[in-house]
Amino acid sequence: MSMKWYLHKLAMMFGAEPRKPTKDEETDAARDLKKLQKSPEEVVKRKEIIQHELDYPIVSRKWMYFRWTSILIINTMFIVSFSWDVQLVEGALTASRFLGFHMADPTAALQVTLAYKDLMLNLLIGTVTVVLVWWFFGGRAFCSWACPYHLLAEWAEAIHLFLAKRGYVKDHPFHRGMRVVLWFIFMGLAFLSGYTVFEYINPVGIVSRALIYGPTLALMWVAFLLSFEVFFSRRFWCRYACPMGLTYGVIGTAAPVQIKYELEKCVHEGECRAVCLVPHVLDITKMGYAQNDVDYIAPDCTRCGLCVDACPQQALSFSIRGFDKVI
Repeated sequence: MSMKWYLHKLAMMFGAEPRKPTKDEETDAARDLKKLQKSPEEVVKRKEIIQHELDYPIVSRKWMYFRWTSILIINTMFIVSFSWDVQLVEGALTASRFLGFHMADPTAALQVTLAYKDLMLNLLIGTVTVVLVWWFFGGRAFCSWACPYHLLAEWAEAIHLFLAKRGYVKDHPFHRGMRVVLWFIFMGLAFLSGYTVFEYINPVGIVSRALIYGPTLALMWVAFLLSFEVFFSRRFWCRYACPMGLTYGVIGTAAPVQIKYELEKCVHEGECRAVCLVPHVLDITKMGYAQNDVDYIAPDCTRCGLCVDACPQQALSFSIRGFDKVI
């Protein structure tokens, strides 16, 4: 992969639009495959495959159920530990101790450091621990495999799609760069005010604490966000606003666990992009957008596996990069 193309993938995480690779970024293998896929015989074959998929759809929800189970288990551990005083996990998802080991969300930890103008040892240890875990699995994997708000937003998205299909609502996208602006705003507010301002409106922390310690009026803000996503902007918080998602995205820029894309298997029907939480990372699956015959999805990917479930051709798969092992 050329450095220019890699930097473009990073830039997409900060709001840049996807684009086709230039001639110097495109490998010979990708160029040859694209030329083959545009031949009359392959075009006819691709249309037949797509029509067969439409006539006999294959529905898989394997990775979705794995994720839901993961989210439920992780958050149930907090609830059980507090309710039964097990002391397995103490605290909430944004700051906790697991079997005595400190765990701290990097975004929250940075806010605390900026607010108090002091780097606390326990906070540093907890942050490094979390960073190492989510670096391996892919930074934004936290969003789809651990975050309780993500699960609620996924159900809200299902309602939005149901209503949109019947013409009752319409999606109103925002610029993805807004997330970067909000990240700097909240870090600046922490530094200037001495308070972790973002944590007062962070739906991840609000939902996590409500599950563990009981509901508060802060859940009204969460309800507003979910309603906004149902009726106005699909997956607004996760796609356009959440500073945590940006932090974890940066952490996972060179993660071993990746979604691998194989150009040779792809028929470019777009089922993967239709289900993706962050569809800009899957523009690589459009005709002419691949840089190589085998490539990896951009760092903003949440590793949710929805695209893997949706692709009948198995052009997308979980992989441990460097070991050439498909999960």
